[in-house]
Amino acid sequence: MDKKVIILGAGISGLTTAYWLYKEGIDFTILEKKAEPGGSMESLKDGDFLVDFGPNSGLETTPLISQIAREIGLADEMVYANENSDKRYILRDGALHALPMSPPALIKSKLFSTKGKLRLLGEPFIGKSEEGYYQSIAQFVERRLGREFLDYAIDPFVSGVSAGDPFKLSVKSAFPKLYRLEELYGGLVKGMIKGARERKKSREKSKQNARMFSFKSGMQIFPKTIASLFPEKIIYNCDIKEISKSGSGYRIDYSGGMETKSIECPVILSTIPAYALSASVDKLDHALAKHLNDVFYPAVMVLYLGYKKEIIGQPLDGFGYLIPSKEKRNYLGAIWSSTIFPGRTADDKEAAFTLFVGGARREDLFKMSDDEIISQAVKEFAADMKIKGEPLYKNYKIWRKAIPQYNLGYIEHENYFAEFENKNRGILLSGNYRGGIAVGDCVKNSEINFKRIKELTA
Repeated sequence: MDKKVIILGAGISGLTTAYWLYKEGIDFTILEKKAEPGGSMESLKDGDFLVDFGPNSGLETTPLISQIAREIGLADEMVYANENSDKRYILRDGALHALPMSPPALIKSKLFSTKGKLRLLGEPFIGKSEEGYYQSIAQFVERRLGREFLDYAIDPFVSGVSAGDPFKLSVKSAFPKLYRLEELYGGLVKGMIKGARERKKSREKSKQNARMFSFKSGMQIFPKTIASLFPEKIIYNCDIKEISKSGSGYRIDYSGGMETKSIECPVILSTIPAYALSASVDKLDHALAKHLNDVFYPAVMVLYLGYKKEIIGQPLDGFGYLIPSKEKRNYLGAIWSSTIFPGRTADDKEAAFTLFVGGARREDLFKMSDDEIISQAVKEFAADMKIKGEPLYKNYKIWRKAIPQYNLGYIEHENYFAEFENKNRGILLSGNYRGGIAVGDCVKNSEINFKRIKELTA
């Protein structure tokens, strides 16, 4: 039996874990289905435009991100969001309204009615729910903050960040820190004040206060640079066929080209998507395969558009905007990519935007052709942004299974994943279907995985 650790997947979760192992001198091999590293991080320089088809940025919620970037020589590549891009907009009644980020701004804001603003003031007086784990983020927010805040803040936020449906996402599984504020402190306002002390001690930052980052060459340079440290340890273009027990460890059968190969090892870390792992563990644990297969991943189109600035009527003074369900659009929102980070266009006369289409609440869109979807989204976007003319540049990618949804009942999956790991010492399940979907969550969890692997290989 090979004594090395086998990592499934060369996305950011697998590669950052591998980085800690590499520093520690623990041997490993990574098996990757694609021909290059990065997973969902895909960057493309195409003429005047720099496109990110996956995550376009991350939040520096853990100091591990800048630590790794510095250690691998990307300190000068790492960039933070332009200070002028702090403003977030919400589309309401066909107009863009800045999301208020302070009490004075809330008072002046036209995004919420007077009744909606007064309802927010009642949050500290709302008690805990008796529904515990089995309440959606929609139920949680409407109870604590009111229906208007749900419709015009949380609904667009959830669809924009996770492509999810707020009436289906579990508050406990998808937003554990928010759920914890109520459970531990009795409310959100109380929890935000008291919880700040905890974050200070842990060196973590809340997502509201964390700085947004990317890289001058796009997000994919991060995983690519990590992978370049140990190219001989990554096997590309291979499909995982089956994982089975073998002696005191495990055997992985995988295809490489026209042949099937096998490797035996004592420790496996899987960071591939839940649906991708499901079939390979069916004989090992049928119940695990079912739990993995039941994790829902909606389809999302990432549509990248470039325009001449002179034809855009909307001032580009923010991060972008999100769209509530009530606005009846075919896209979820738009990021003003060239406003946030440098180098997304060739010069200041051009502007680049990333639109998100589909998601859990609009899966029906993918019954149309790609051209029809794009045509409708471009038309709506032009109207919302007061654009008089056609885009200079268009590119897109459809992720048929984009982001795992931590829907109601997800706690049952989480419990079984933990039970499986306890029964099968040496197999660790990771990736963005466990512990959070954000880049920062994946990097933070990589250190946890590294420590667990270190114990297993001691």
